[in-house]
Amino acid sequence: MEEAKRLHARALRCGVRRLQPILLRVLAAGDHRYAALLLASDPSPSPASAPLHDRLLHTLASSRSPLLLPSFSRAHRLRLLTPLSFTFLLSAAATSLSFAPFALSSHALLIKSGHYGSDDPFLSSALVSFYARNRLLDQARRVFDEMPRRDTAVYNALLAAYTRRGLLHVAEKLFEEMPERNVISWTSMVSGYAQNGMHVEAVETFLEMWEEAGVQPNELTVTSVLPACAAVGAMKLGRKVERYAKRKGHLGNVYVTNAVVEMYAKCGNIRRAWKVFQRIGPRRDLCSWNTMIMAFAVHGFWREALALFHKLRMTGFKPDGITFVGVILACTHGGLVAEGKLLFNSMDADFHLTPRIEHYGCMVDLLGRAGRLKEAYSMICSMPVEPDAVIWGALLGACSFHGNIELAELAVNNLVFLEPQNTANLVILSNIYASSGNWDGVAQVWKLLKEKDHKKTAGYSFIESEGRMHKFLVGDKSHPRFEEVYRTLDSITVLMKLARLENMEELESCLCHL
Repeated sequence: MEEAKRLHARALRCGVRRLQPILLRVLAAGDHRYAALLLASDPSPSPASAPLHDRLLHTLASSRSPLLLPSFSRAHRLRLLTPLSFTFLLSAAATSLSFAPFALSSHALLIKSGHYGSDDPFLSSALVSFYARNRLLDQARRVFDEMPRRDTAVYNALLAAYTRRGLLHVAEKLFEEMPERNVISWTSMVSGYAQNGMHVEAVETFLEMWEEAGVQPNELTVTSVLPACAAVGAMKLGRKVERYAKRKGHLGNVYVTNAVVEMYAKCGNIRRAWKVFQRIGPRRDLCSWNTMIMAFAVHGFWREALALFHKLRMTGFKPDGITFVGVILACTHGGLVAEGKLLFNSMDADFHLTPRIEHYGCMVDLLGRAGRLKEAYSMICSMPVEPDAVIWGALLGACSFHGNIELAELAVNNLVFLEPQNTANLVILSNIYASSGNWDGVAQVWKLLKEKDHKKTAGYSFIESEGRMHKFLVGDKSHPRFEEVYRTLDSITVLMKLARLENMEELESCLCHL
């Protein structure tokens, strides 16, 4: 920076007005304020200096500097703004709320300056992205529709906005209209499906992109599809994606490796998840630890989960709310009531974390499974927030196991209000009545079910075969090969009956020899 200042002083003494080499040195040194003052000191700016202002605006926008707006305003007063100037401002405003109000008025300024109809694809994309990221989808769509020429980048900007807001039906229509699609287009759809719980659609779209369209996934695509693979149990596809990511060098990205760990864990392959977790090594972030702790806890490896929690603390990481969900769940599986309560109380006392509703849910489950139902109910009553269906459901499950009719009725009364269409809660209450011999209670529950005409949701399952996901419902005939499926099931049923008959004959033969 000192060298740049000496060069500036020499230029002033010699009367040289060439600012470009000085400006580039100042910007390279990172002194944005000096760079802005340098351009402001130019006594006779001309249109030829517009590229210098654009260079300054680009640097200020990239660093989200507060000097961006004053510099933009000065360039406007001097009539030195170009389409590129607006692109820089809008790009910064799309990711920083502090620039958003000014960027809104800049659209009018853009039209007034005559640059709006310049057919600049970068400017159009930046304008659509700005409106989309600020949840002004109507304005984004209006700008999109007014464009005489749209490239893939503009389509992607609007497509990403629709998927982020969960407007998948609109996104699907726009996706079909796209003249060309690149990896960003496909990734928007895959991540949109996955984030909105449409995991089968996410997997199918990913396979269409990878196998049919021949588009190579990037790191974000891999990170988006792996949770969908985990949700539907498509471990073979997940393993294939992991090999691809390894070949492309994507496993150097901790977000990708975290997604791989989660995929294996949710598919039940804890050994493989642990191996991937170990390979992350010092690059582990808190998400890595949380994913592995939760994997151990969910699958009943409570000792391993608690040991990993203590190791996490020894490495200097500060646990968050997700960490405590995992360790309290581990205590639940291990029956460690005292340690679970200690961990729950330490959230606020030692880590300044306010317990959320999911932590109370874990504690109710922990106390309920241990048979401490009254204590679990007292915790529900003392919660600072209204208990949800998960909380009451945990209490009802504990009542079912321990046969507590009084608290079961209380839980069901709340559940009927919170989720009136869920017939499973009433069925559980009926089973509790039946276990205690209260047949009048059973009759009342089934009478209520009949009066409200509640119907149980049809069960379904997913099967991964040859890289594809197949969904089967009870009595369903929508699958293209349903006739073959039913023929196979009939054959298996016949074989099972024959095997049972042979076993019965063998059993009778054994009994005759006793």
